[in-house]
Amino acid sequence: MTDRYNYLTVVLERNLRDDDAEGLINAIKMLRGVLEVKPNIANAADFLAETRARQDIGEKLWGVLYPKNKDV
Repeated sequence: MTDRYNYLTVVLERNLRDDDAEGLINAIKMLRGVLEVKPNIANAADFLAETRARQDIGEKLWGVLYPKNKDV
């Protein structure tokens, strides 16, 4: 038995202006089986989440490059 999908989520590599995304949205709408394409407007919560993720990854990378344990 195979799974059935009812929607797919597409994540853009960066925020796009609405007029720049129009062609991409129209292209996705033309794909077979696509019923609706609904854009999501970026907001402060998105920026906050991305900033916190970058900070966390940055701290982990510095920890690898400069470990606090000097016994090595």
